[in-house]
Amino acid sequence: MVSGAELAGASCLPSQGSLVRSLSVPCAMVVLWALTLDAASPPNIVLIFADDLGYGDLGSYGHPSSTTPYLDQLAAGGLRFTDFYVPVSLCTPSRAALLTGRLPVRMGLYPGVLEPGSRGGLPLEEVTLPEVLAAQGYLTGMAGKWHLGVGPEGAFLPPHQGFHRFLGIPYSHDQGPCQNLTCFPPATPCDGICDQGRVPIPLLANLSVLAQPPWLPGLEAHYVAFARDLMVDAQRQGRPFFLYYASHHTHYPQFSGQSFAGRSGRGPFGDSLMELDAAVGALMATLGDLGLLGQTLVIFTADNGPETMRMSHGGCSGLLRCGKGTTFDGGVREPAVAFWPGHIAPGMTHELASSLDLLPTLAALAGAPLPNVTLDGVDLSSLLLGTGKSPRQTLFFYSAHPDEIRGVFAVRRGKYKAHFFTQGSAHSDTTADPACHAASPLTAHEPPLLFDLSQDPGENYNLLGGAAQVTTEALQAVKQLELLKAQFDAAMTFSPSQMARGEDPALEICCRPGCSPWPSCCHCPESQP
Repeated sequence: MVSGAELAGASCLPSQGSLVRSLSVPCAMVVLWALTLDAASPPNIVLIFADDLGYGDLGSYGHPSSTTPYLDQLAAGGLRFTDFYVPVSLCTPSRAALLTGRLPVRMGLYPGVLEPGSRGGLPLEEVTLPEVLAAQGYLTGMAGKWHLGVGPEGAFLPPHQGFHRFLGIPYSHDQGPCQNLTCFPPATPCDGICDQGRVPIPLLANLSVLAQPPWLPGLEAHYVAFARDLMVDAQRQGRPFFLYYASHHTHYPQFSGQSFAGRSGRGPFGDSLMELDAAVGALMATLGDLGLLGQTLVIFTADNGPETMRMSHGGCSGLLRCGKGTTFDGGVREPAVAFWPGHIAPGMTHELASSLDLLPTLAALAGAPLPNVTLDGVDLSSLLLGTGKSPRQTLFFYSAHPDEIRGVFAVRRGKYKAHFFTQGSAHSDTTADPACHAASPLTAHEPPLLFDLSQDPGENYNLLGGAAQVTTEALQAVKQLELLKAQFDAAMTFSPSQMARGEDPALEICCRPGCSPWPSCCHCPESQP
């Protein structure tokens, strides 16, 4: 077990102050449009994935008080999506969809999320995005939150799923006791107590425990240093790189380094978001320093909507309805930006897109063959490069607890979205809308709730409701959506649930195997600076 100082030295970890100073390096986003790239050269890829970030949380998406200048600059210089979705509004299934281009039910990643001692995980026979890119010569690395399983001897961890390098926590940072952890320096404890009866959260380097628990205020700086090293090493080796930067921000309990604590004007959530934004700025500054901005595609999005049960600590879905855990748009529609100077023109698109589409899109841009499996994603490269429209016309949304009898809960086709079933979630408690809350039971709708999202993005006005004058167009739309659902459900086969394999506490990662008393003895904390 290395000390915190040795860890910092080994990773050239900057202090929080030097991290902030590095962000002042101009990214020169607007002066690089003239850069060209040999069409035969595959792009470097930086995929930034935020955690529990709402559609309305960024300044570029309308939040009046968020401090997100680097993300806003990225949005101004890239293609900003207004209608970008994830298929399920929970961490584990959303991340599985992102990395495979497949709906989570095909992989058995349901219901809910994986736990630290889960026997299941992302099946090793699944072909992941880093595996696709590694086969094309990419150096692949992941920093941050995994949440796709640990398994015996770490069988499901990133080094076994296509990543050459991994630095991160294998699940959510609230899936272990946090009442004695510092979230904001110098000594502000984390809000709440998180999960009890678990081992402290471990920070892993590949399959080795670096700290258990890590010092949370320094965690993002570790990840930025890891990302910088990956970029430098790939450039030195003359090969492209794929960086999956899966930040813990803005998941509860929020944390940040000294330079951001109390600085955002939006409380702990805003401080956490401010540090995420600064990390994005640092990544862009590194690309600029290395002369790689014109050769690198940067994509930013998030795994699901805000956890509104945390109130001001839980994020904002903007004008959208509900949040995490639901199939309303506040749970599944996410901010998303694609940035690639000289290749992607700045602007905004209302075309439909999904996190499922990233694997086929990035494979096409990298010149990689697609996996020989059923993919639910489509290639968006023509949309990104301005040569065509999105081929995606339809989106299917599953509940956080899906089953084959009910099938998909909601379907969107063009501007229309139909809800065949709705159910509230504890994650979306405390909002003014009771339909979002856990107390709102599973409800079948016949006819389905129908919304025109071009006019009613908040899903407030059911076009088939009693007070509405039902138009011929609405009737035709619902008939089409009913048919799409029936056909899709009939063709879908659920894989056996990985979560149903249960849990084994012995699978929880411990820096002191066999120690006692379990699990509190698994304690090898990182030294604080």
